[in-house]
Amino acid sequence: MSTTNGAVRKRVGVLALQGDFDAHAKAIASAGGEPVEVRTGEQLRAVDGLVIPGGESTTMLKLLNMMDLVEPLAEFARTKPVFGTCAGAILLATEVLNPSQQSFGAMDLTVERNAYGRQIDSRVATISPAAEFQRRAGEGDVEAVFIRAPIIRRTGPGVTVLAEYDGDPVLVEQGRHLVATFHPELTHDSRVHKLFLSKI
Repeated sequence: MSTTNGAVRKRVGVLALQGDFDAHAKAIASAGGEPVEVRTGEQLRAVDGLVIPGGESTTMLKLLNMMDLVEPLAEFARTKPVFGTCAGAILLATEVLNPSQQSFGAMDLTVERNAYGRQIDSRVATISPAAEFQRRAGEGDVEAVFIRAPIIRRTGPGVTVLAEYDGDPVLVEQGRHLVATFHPELTHDSRVHKLFLSKI
C-alpha cells in the first residue's frame, strides 16, 4: 500500500501478459486503488492484490509458464486476494471443462469455457445482483458485458453467489477471492472493482 496526500491507496496488480489489462488498470484507479502492471515475480510480490483479466486462458497459461509466473502466482493466491474476469475466472477454478486444462484451484468452482457457443460470442445484459453485493458495493443493477464468456457450472459450499444471469452464477466470491464471467472493466460502473478493493 502507498500513501498519497495522507490517504492510503491499495496497490493492485493487473496481470499484463495478455487481455484487457489496461481497462482494468483504469477501473482500479477509478475505484480508488493504485494499479500496477505485473509481468514478473518481483512486481507480483510488491502488490497487495491481483487482477487476472480476460483474454484467452490457454494463451495466458503459456505466457505464465514462459515468464516463470505459475508458482509465484499460485503462492500469491494462497495469501492475498485475486480477482479473475472471464479467462481469469477460468484460471482460478478448481475444474475446467471444454476442454480440461490446468488451473490454479483457488476457488471451488467448475467452469466451462466458451459455454455460450460461437453463435452468441458477445452480449450486454442488465443483471440484478444479490442483496449481499448491493449492501457492500452499492445499490442498483449492473451492466454486464459478456465476450465469449465461460459459464460457472458448479459452486462449492464455501462460494457465495453475488449475481446471476439466466440462472447461472456470473459473479462469485470465496474468502479473499472474487471472479466474474463478464467484463466489469468495460463499463463506467466501478462497484465490482470497489468490492475487490474492500477485500485487500
